[in-house]
Parts: sequence; structure tokens; C-alpha cells
Amino acid sequence: MSRTAQVERTTSESSITVAIDLDGSGVSSISTSVGFYDHMLTALSRHSLIDMRIHATGDVHVDAHHVIEDTAIALGQALAIALGDKAGISRFGQALVPLDEALVLCAVDLSGRGYAESSGEPDAHAYALIGGTGTPYPGSMTAHVVSSLALNAGMCVHMRLLAGRDPHHIVEAQYKALARSLRMAVDLDPRVAGIPSTKGAL
Repeated sequence: MSRTAQVERTTSESSITVAIDLDGSGVSSISTSVGFYDHMLTALSRHSLIDMRIHATGDVHVDAHHVIEDTAIALGQALAIALGDKAGISRFGQALVPLDEALVLCAVDLSGRGYAESSGEPDAHAYALIGGTGTPYPGSMTAHVVSSLALNAGMCVHMRLLAGRDPHHIVEAQYKALARSLRMAVDLDPRVAGIPSTKGAL
């Protein structure tokens, strides 16, 4: 059974192509015109073991918001397609991930119902601009990414920052915690017969 998907999304603000393989080894090719986002999506791929090929362009001369959010929408849609009827999956995943002073707790349920809850970020984090030369990544965007992924993939995500000071460390720990949770949730469990739900559908 091939658990792969490709999604193309084009609007007046961005053009996105996403291809994924849930049964990969974390190999990625990422280009979004936002350097730090590329770094985070590479980490998401590596630590989830989901192969990802993502190419995105858009109006980064305005700011990074449209390209970041639209990429997350397309990635969520690709996850939904690749998961199919979700037969045999573990369904739930959770991770507690440290990165120096930052500590993030994330839990995922591939329930078919999109819901996202992100909490614990310090107020100042929303105004942080992360990255070197080029278009910066706003600290506020991680919550948008999580929400867009959740709503479009049909999954429930709870993410809580338990500790953190450096914006780079906070965001990287968030992406890695999401990655490890996804890795667990999408994994095929040989003991699971059919759909892992008492309703018989997800």
C-alpha cells in the first residue's frame, strides 16, 4: 500500500507544490523562500520520517505570512490524502521535546476532526522575527502552521510550550515535538485490524 500524496495549491498570493511519503526515511527537499521555515520543515521531515518535497513561492516582499500558511495548508491536505482510510495506523502520538532551555509537549490524534490548541508562548514571542538574511519567520506563525495543518489534515493537535526563552529554540522545539508526535501517529501497527476507532471510521 502506497501512502503518498502530491498537492498543488495556487492563489494570487502563493504557488505551492507538496509531495510526501509517510513511509519514508525523513528525506526532504524544501524551498519556500523563507530560510528559517525551510529549516523547520526539514526538521519536521527528518524527525517524523516523512519524506517531503516542498516548493513554494509567493509574495514574500509583503511578508512571509501567505507562503508559510499556504504551505501548511497544502501539507495538511497531502497528509489527509496519504493517510487514506487510516486502516492500521497507531492514530495517537505524543512527544516531550527539549532544546536547551525550551521544552515543548505535543499530542496528536488523527481523528478526522481538525482542531488545534497552542499555548504557553510568552507574549513577546509573537513579535520575534527569526532568521538571517532574507525574509524572516515571525514567531507568531507557528500557531498558524499548527492550525492549518490540523484543519486540513483532519487531526487534533495540542501543543504547549512548557519552558523557553530564545525564539529560535522555542520554534524548533515546537516543530520537532510535532514531528515526533506525527511519526508515532502515522505509524502502522501490525496489531491494529482495520480502522482504529469504535465507530469504524476516522
